Amino acid sequence: MSNQRVLVAYGSTNQGTAGLAEEIAATLNKDGLTAEARPAAEVGDLTAYDAVVIGGGLYAGRWHRDARRLTRRLRPQLRERPVWCFSSGPLDASATEKDIPPTRGVRRAMSRFPARGHTTFGGRLAPDPKGRLARSMAKRGMAHDWRDFEQVRAWAHAIATELLGRR
Repeated sequence: MSNQRVLVAYGSTNQGTAGLAEEIAATLNKDGLTAEARPAAEVGDLTAYDAVVIGGGLYAGRWHRDARRLTRRLRPQLRERPVWCFSSGPLDASATEKDIPPTRGVRRAMSRFPARGHTTFGGRLAPDPKGRLARSMAKRGMAHDWRDFEQVRAWAHAIATELLGRR
């Protein structure tokens, strides 16, 4: 068991991204790291962590504000440790069919520190989401879960492999 601690911080409005963060943390724990998922808005210090994964839901192409704010607020500490980022949000199967690069806003947030990688996962639209636009989309029959947890676990395994120095 490694004594490396990993924070998986997330910005999520309807908890779809939170579910991804929790799965990433669970996978990192199974791989021998000590990981925890926490809402980005609650993270005030990274001293206790050796590495960080930051995730945010995409809303109209913008990363969740809590993820963006974390990258500004903790920029000096993020520069001192390995960081990976993920986005969630395409409300279709595109994220499992091809690599989707980070949006311009996510690239801007990631420019504050040397990110080791980024991936985009499919999103989830709950039947009863928060937000006027999301509710409208759900009423039009677009509520569905496009998250691919096999893809999420594979990405988390790659992070664990890198942190643990395995090949």
